[in-house]
Amino acid sequence: MSFAYLGALLFSLAGLTSLDYKYKLAFFGKLKRSAITLAIPYLFFVIWDVAGIAAGIFFRGDASHMLGVTIFPEFPIEEAFFLGVLCYTGLLLTAGIARRR
Repeated sequence: MSFAYLGALLFSLAGLTSLDYKYKLAFFGKLKRSAITLAIPYLFFVIWDVAGIAAGIFFRGDASHMLGVTIFPEFPIEEAFFLGVLCYTGLLLTAGIARRR
């Protein structure tokens, strides 16, 4: 059991949040719009993962760098944070590119 992966994900989220705060790209500029824009792909990926787990395609495996805590069977807590990092990065990149135009 290790907090390494979860710690790295939380560190990444903190970095993304600080970029968002500094440049007012998403949540610190337009909260409601950003929340909806982040929630849609996040839920899509959660459903995708759950469907993959149900089909036997995705599984947690045995990793020493993870906590071992699952939200659903074969759906580790780190996956929820990873999907947040993935979607938040996409949101900030899209907002940053749109601002540069």
